[in-house]
Amino acid sequence: MKQRTIKNPLTLEGIGLHSGTKSSLTIHPAKENSGIVFKRKDLAEYNTIPALYNYVVDTQNCTCLGNEQGARVSTIEHLMAALSMCGIDNALIEVDALEVPIMDGSGLIFYNALKESAYEELPADRKYLKVLKGVSFTDSKASTVRLSPAENFSVHMEIEFPSQIVGHQVFDSEITSEIFGKEIAPCRTFCEKYQVDYLQSIGLIKGGSLENAIVLDGETLLNPEGFRVPHECVNHKVLDAIGDLYTSGYHILGHFAGFKTGHYHNNELLKVLFADPSNYEII
Repeated sequence: MKQRTIKNPLTLEGIGLHSGTKSSLTIHPAKENSGIVFKRKDLAEYNTIPALYNYVVDTQNCTCLGNEQGARVSTIEHLMAALSMCGIDNALIEVDALEVPIMDGSGLIFYNALKESAYEELPADRKYLKVLKGVSFTDSKASTVRLSPAENFSVHMEIEFPSQIVGHQVFDSEITSEIFGKEIAPCRTFCEKYQVDYLQSIGLIKGGSLENAIVLDGETLLNPEGFRVPHECVNHKVLDAIGDLYTSGYHILGHFAGFKTGHYHNNELLKVLFADPSNYEII
């Protein structure tokens, strides 16, 4: 399979989840082997940042990229997941603010817009990262992520919350475009109301609302429309993981497993993976 890029520029607009300010991004075509690169067009210089795991500078509440000169772009994970699942190997993404727009809190708007776009096949062959040896990362609270050898890309994800409305949820499946489109892309970010109150008290999630997040208040779901899909919460964690793993720079052939994990764990796992070249091969 050949590498591909988007054929024509695609622009999407919304607000930043944490800043609450308007944000616009434009996905531009890019040549083969250039990968996914973000560009802060509101900054005059030193404004490009490769979407790679070793440029991740913050994983609190989202995945944030940064370069040595201090330029940053945050909340990239949902867009990255959509790019991965649409097979976009190369793109230049211009953003006019610190944050990628949150849209509806899921990956669906990004995914649908990219699916409806025309693609351009590039001369170079697509490169895959094939996991050869199992690697893992475990934090001090025993939350664990793993990558294991497999012939395709699959995910096992578990979450555990005290409320019965979420409770113990499990996702386990090969990731195909059909499963992604129906079960993963529509799944919104979620949080407890007390977390919203705290984050807003310290100046974060100024753009957060029931329009772009699932909000739980004990055993009550505050969103009047309810969940979009069964087990939407764990499926959103899968969305995040797919986006974070695409900062490897490759489409991964391997089995990913996560237990009570998030952006931090996904990034640490990639660091472990790339620390030893015998863990993988590029094919």
